[in-house]
Amino acid sequence: MNTDNPKGYLALVLHAHLPYVRHPEYEEFLEEDWLYEAITETYIPLIQVFEGLVRDGVDFRITMSLTPPLVSMLSDELLQQRYLRYLNRLIELSEKEIERTSAQKEYNDLARMYHWKFTGARDLFENRYGRNLVTAFRKFQDLGKLEIVTCGATHGFLPLMESNPNAQRAQIKVAAEHYEKHFGRRPRGIWLPECGFYPGVEKILREEGIRYFFIESHALLHADPRPKNGVFAPVFTPSGVAAFGRDVESSKQVWSAEEGYPGDYEYRDFYRDVGYDLDFEYIRDYVQPTGLRKMVGIKYHKITGKTDAKEPYNHSAAMEKAAQHAGNFMFNREKQAEHLHGMIDDRPPLILSPYDAELFGHWWYEGPEWINFLLRKLHFDQDTITTITPSEYLDKHPKNQICMPTMSSWGHKGYAEVWLESSNHWIYPHLLRAGERMVQLAQRFTKSDNGYERALNQAARELLLAQSSDWAFIMKTGTMVEYAVKRTKDHIHRFNKIADQLDSGQVDYEWLAKVEAKDNIFPDIDFRVYA
Repeated sequence: MNTDNPKGYLALVLHAHLPYVRHPEYEEFLEEDWLYEAITETYIPLIQVFEGLVRDGVDFRITMSLTPPLVSMLSDELLQQRYLRYLNRLIELSEKEIERTSAQKEYNDLARMYHWKFTGARDLFENRYGRNLVTAFRKFQDLGKLEIVTCGATHGFLPLMESNPNAQRAQIKVAAEHYEKHFGRRPRGIWLPECGFYPGVEKILREEGIRYFFIESHALLHADPRPKNGVFAPVFTPSGVAAFGRDVESSKQVWSAEEGYPGDYEYRDFYRDVGYDLDFEYIRDYVQPTGLRKMVGIKYHKITGKTDAKEPYNHSAAMEKAAQHAGNFMFNREKQAEHLHGMIDDRPPLILSPYDAELFGHWWYEGPEWINFLLRKLHFDQDTITTITPSEYLDKHPKNQICMPTMSSWGHKGYAEVWLESSNHWIYPHLLRAGERMVQLAQRFTKSDNGYERALNQAARELLLAQSSDWAFIMKTGTMVEYAVKRTKDHIHRFNKIADQLDSGQVDYEWLAKVEAKDNIFPDIDFRVYA
């Protein structure tokens, strides 16, 4: 890899985010599995890839957002304990599967593979990183290989908070302070929740010392004035914060369900899982306590094609295909850089390729190894492009065109429709009123020593949790809608109850303590962030 005089830069960006789901009031809770699945299938495999690259002297750069809800869950002792319980069950089930499939070599090999992977995950999680994977990601940031950026405090969709700048500021300021607490420095960049941007939000980013953010392609292509380098170089907003636009071509090659790599017939089929395939009496201890089935993470079939007659998964063949696809991606980026080289003024073109991190491993099982093959090939097999982080790019190229991007998001149609349409529009009057009321409370109590600080801080937590864009997204997609609706209503109800108690001067501290134990994100929050 030519790091001194490349023809192009490649910035791989992974957006790692999950909504804050923590239910100490229940012994087990189905939606907590979102975290446990992502740890097993995405976060630990990525850490293992990074460890191998560093061990083998492979020079690489990659950027990841680790959102405050995700960092909070990864750092939470209760969820760490519950994840270990979840992983031990998987190990136990894989041992049973090795015995059950002893006469079926194809399936027995896979059962042994899963057992090896699950025990390796447990060793990494418990022994190498003391159950806190945030320390693992921070290690790679400190080594200069990984750049971690922040996000909104609870992934609130900022364009729909435009009427309340204090609410927007709270999302960003709380996130920046949370990042500093866990990573020992201020964040240099931010993944705007859902890539949701509108002119004005960049001023709040500047206040928090954030140097750059990511936006959708059309936000940059329709900027004022039009950027002369398109999406292949960042622009500075008038406030001085840089905007990096997504490259459509490289992104589509990976995430597209129809045209992208993950749909290849050799790869593991996500939807065929032993939690549904095996006899209930055999699997009952590993599904829901209610008796309902669920995916458990052991899958024996490959995609095969658009058929229900799925063929057995061949891990070796899938790894060979992942290596081929990594080589194809690298070849295409080389040709793309060569084509663009010279068209961009005074610098190599930048190809920004952002993805949801959970695509790699959870949805596309071979995804982490694809990243592994890609970064190794980029290091050893070519001299055309070099991987880079946005901070490094700005250090190398501190002069950029000044433009104002347009309002935009990623997601269907590229604006706000996913988060504001017939399935979820009912939430916004409640969120907007709660945001206005929080600002009024903060301004009213900010200078008084009234003994209400605990209640005011919890009100801020409840509002932030209610603002999570995940709830509106789930309502739109139609999966787990009942849970998303309940979470929105619960947080709004708790916020209003606290606000009413503050207005009356009678706080129910016994009830407040129970709420604090449930919704314990941001323990250091100061309600004055809304003032």
